[in-house]
Amino acid sequence: MCRFPYGLCGVAMVMSVRTAPFLPLIFLLMIPDVFSAYWGVSYSPSQICALKGSSVIMSCTYRYPSGYQIKKTFWTKGPVIKDVEPPDLSYDTEYSQRLQDLGDKKHNCTIRLSHVTLKDQHEYYFRFKTDQENSKWLGQPGVTLTVTDLQVESPERVTEGDSVHLTCKSSCTLTDRATFIWYRNSQPLTERRDTNNELLLQSVRREDAGRYSCALHGHTYISPDVHLNVTYTPKSTSVSISPSGEIVEGDSVTLNCSSDSNPPASFIWLKGEMFVGSGRIYSISNISSNHSGEYKCKSINEHGNKCSDAVTLNVMYPPKKCSVSINGSGEIVEGDSVTLNCSSDSNPPAEISWFKGGKIVGSGRIYSISKISSDHSGEYKCKSINKHGEKNSNTVTLNVMYPPKKCSVSITGSAEVVKGDSVTLICNSDSNPPAEISWFKENESSSVGSGQSFSARQSGHFYCEAHNQHGSQRSDAVTVIVQGRRSLYAAAGVIGGLGGLIFIFIVLLMRRTHRADDITQKQDDLYVNVSAHHGPLSESHPANQNDALYSLITLNNFSGNQTEGKASDSEDTEEIQYATILHRNKETNQPEEKESLYGNTGKHQPDAAMRSDQTVEDQSVIYSTVK
Repeated sequence: MCRFPYGLCGVAMVMSVRTAPFLPLIFLLMIPDVFSAYWGVSYSPSQICALKGSSVIMSCTYRYPSGYQIKKTFWTKGPVIKDVEPPDLSYDTEYSQRLQDLGDKKHNCTIRLSHVTLKDQHEYYFRFKTDQENSKWLGQPGVTLTVTDLQVESPERVTEGDSVHLTCKSSCTLTDRATFIWYRNSQPLTERRDTNNELLLQSVRREDAGRYSCALHGHTYISPDVHLNVTYTPKSTSVSISPSGEIVEGDSVTLNCSSDSNPPASFIWLKGEMFVGSGRIYSISNISSNHSGEYKCKSINEHGNKCSDAVTLNVMYPPKKCSVSINGSGEIVEGDSVTLNCSSDSNPPAEISWFKGGKIVGSGRIYSISKISSDHSGEYKCKSINKHGEKNSNTVTLNVMYPPKKCSVSITGSAEVVKGDSVTLICNSDSNPPAEISWFKENESSSVGSGQSFSARQSGHFYCEAHNQHGSQRSDAVTVIVQGRRSLYAAAGVIGGLGGLIFIFIVLLMRRTHRADDITQKQDDLYVNVSAHHGPLSESHPANQNDALYSLITLNNFSGNQTEGKASDSEDTEEIQYATILHRNKETNQPEEKESLYGNTGKHQPDAAMRSDQTVEDQSVIYSTVK
């Protein structure tokens, strides 16, 4: 069995036959250790761990005996098959573009293999041939190339505040001294460049979460990303309102809760401290004043919870529930101070107006009356108004109690009656509560009656006294006269006579007014002579056996011979009216005639002669002059 490299055993046998004298040398060559000193290939290193995508330099030297010349060198890869010539990698399409010879064709057989991939993992050999036939050499064992990629190892999930180790791992120990570069979210962490393949994050923060990868300095290859998931309690919880601006009753409103948390938080909604809903969004359709208040959301996950700041829903609405209250309770007495308070639910706050009946009496939430009087009694209400509407309260009644006032007595009919009849007196009084009435006769200590009315049957001065629990008041006295029947007849005669005189005077005055127009038109003097004459009554008229009344009205003009000068003097002189009433008794020969009444009324120019003609001697004549 030949222990020498390819072909070298054959060379040794030929030499031994032809050159017997050199037989000792040949035996020396047949010893392996002595032969390898002249033939061989050395690799440094023999084990290479290369990063995927990097370039690998396989350093190599070879030797052969002096006197030989190198005819061919090339690199091949295993496995090596016996008695089969290994392939030259420079003719392999997978290597031809990536393989570069760095040797010198003499003793240096170094090569560079670029862009190594996982398929390049093999054992590589160097082979050379000399100018001597069958003198060729294969350097075994060869160079073992291992290709690796980089992988980042990290825990799947960490909690904020923990310490975290990230490791950039390869499947083999890289041959070259490596400087590691770390990336987060594809951005280099320059401060983390280190020869150590570990990245230490002490007291990890939520900002440290992201995609991590590693690479070697000077290499383009970057490991696949590994996501570092940092979990933490909810933070930055807040509420937003949509739509923004003024919210009016009937609108639809949406509250949105946002929170930073990992894992994502669940949400609950609180109004004040009361639970009202859940979920990221809380919607209110057809909002009302009952929805006004402070709202907040609470975000919750496995690590904790966080409440947002409160937001206020300020719902605008018109006045409602408008009512009036009276301060204090019980009876209101004249002179007290009373305060009316108007309460109304509205937003914005309403302006308040006060009404008594239909008349405005004040404004403001409070209406005060100091020293209240009976004039303040009545029905009151308030009206609340804002820009969204108005509302009237129900009415309240101020019932002011006060003592009697304006106490007076009125008489029904006449204050003078005949004996046996009565005079009805009515007592009028203003009071609250209604007064009790007592009747008194002056100079008498005890009452003579009670009630609103009183019948007086005797003469005297009477008055009433009204009293309630708040005071009393008496009226002025009235006089009642009770007479006999004879006196009554006499009084009736006097009254009748006066009535007749008044009637006659009115008739004359009316005729004077009518005649005044004719006098103005004719520019003449007007004389009216009214005379009543007493004469014997005709027996042929028995119906006139009572008093006889004769009236004569005479219209006279002055005679034509009256000068214009006199007329002018007459116009310049103040006109005087005379009224004469003559009353005479009948003669004795006429017993059935009781009285005669003569009336003579004349209107004259104030001429002395004419006045003398009208003089009556009878002393029973009454003269009355009216200017």
